[in-house]
Amino acid sequence: MEFNSKDTGAFQGVWVFCEQRGGVMQSTSYQLLSEGRKLADDLGTQLTGVVLGQGVSEESLKALGGYGADQVYYCEHQLLEVYTTDAYTKALCTLVEDKKPEIVLLGATNIGRDLAPRCAARLHTGLTADCTHLDVDVEKYKDFLRGASTIDVDSTPFEDNRNLKMTRPAFGGHLMATIVCPRFRPQMSTVRPGVMRTQPFDQAGADKVTVERIQVELSPSEMPVEVVEVVKAARELVDLIGAEVVVSVGRGISKDVERGLALAQELADALGGVVGASRACVDAGWIPADHQVGQTGKTVHPKIYVALGISGAIQHLAGMQDAQCIIAVNRNADAPIFGAADYGIAGDLYQVAPMLIEAVKAVKAAR
Repeated sequence: MEFNSKDTGAFQGVWVFCEQRGGVMQSTSYQLLSEGRKLADDLGTQLTGVVLGQGVSEESLKALGGYGADQVYYCEHQLLEVYTTDAYTKALCTLVEDKKPEIVLLGATNIGRDLAPRCAARLHTGLTADCTHLDVDVEKYKDFLRGASTIDVDSTPFEDNRNLKMTRPAFGGHLMATIVCPRFRPQMSTVRPGVMRTQPFDQAGADKVTVERIQVELSPSEMPVEVVEVVKAARELVDLIGAEVVVSVGRGISKDVERGLALAQELADALGGVVGASRACVDAGWIPADHQVGQTGKTVHPKIYVALGISGAIQHLAGMQDAQCIIAVNRNADAPIFGAADYGIAGDLYQVAPMLIEAVKAVKAAR
């Protein structure tokens, strides 16, 4: 049957593009499978993990079932070993045209941000990029709005449908927009890494998942780009998403930026964590963008989050409010950050941070 993106009734199932590099699954894949599992359950359908590559082990493929996948499609080909736009686009689109999934989720990674729009254009469907929340159930979406917006949900009419409700930051993170794609399929979304929680690994799921190897027809003559060599950059990036402790700085370090960053790094080192920052610090050029926490940065779920000189704008809170323990230091006792904090200290961070560092070191020395 000819592929027709307007024939919405012909599509079924939730797919997650499971990104791998060098045969190693990326953590974003597990996050998306965990979220996809919820969507598939609400729709009463199957969740499928899609892997493109070469030399990916059976163990890695089966592990996707441990995070919720009912089945895995593995497209193996020499031209898929290293990511190239054309090869991956052709392989994924061909598979979509054959199997017709209702929903396709990709991580908002460098690869996902390149691959998703090209696939959406070729499949003649819509794409919502950089999402932070997904729902298909209207009642669950209403519950989300009650906690994340000022909308009078109970007085607002909602259409009862199974469309994927894709919520993402808009206008630099000052607004949240929910987008639907009611007339075309599949409904495609890229999801920001770190936003969705990874469910605990289930060995029973890994044992029962089915892996189907898909034959892919690709020819070097069709590919305008040939990968000759992959050279990895030596620059070390901060792992905010995987850190158990994050010490973040905000505009409050403006009095002495160099010292403020040094104190944050020393405190992070003492706690075994990493340094994060608010958008204000990144925009000012005080710290690289990969340190940014918030709606337009990274969403983190550490055991401990220390906010030094951060006022607590809603855009920043959205990226760290799920931390297990939040410690805030700010000169302004009325700063919004204290409303989200488990422990708050109203004081000068340049005085408080050294005291915290010494206290942590003293506790560690006493063990």
